Amino acid sequence: MSKKCELTGKSPLKGHKVSHANNKTKRKFLPNLKKVTFVSNILKKNIKLNVTNSALRSVDKKGSIDSFLKDVKFVNLSPKVKKIKKLLIAKN
Repeated sequence: MSKKCELTGKSPLKGHKVSHANNKTKRKFLPNLKKVTFVSNILKKNIKLNVTNSALRSVDKKGSIDSFLKDVKFVNLSPKVKKIKKLLIAKN
């Protein structure tokens, strides 16, 4: 499973764990991913995606996955979501 958000494109970051003695060891900062099922009203089907918690909140703010995908830029989306966005645009 890829540790990347399918809606925002957030992926793991690299950094250091710093001790009190200022010793630095390498570590990863992983995104807060959730497996979520969205219901598309326009396509009339369920969509399962790996999404960060912040992207989930953005979808909730917009109201639905349909309205979120209409406004989001094409660049950060996964190939699976790009196909869904094309279908949404074709239906409207």
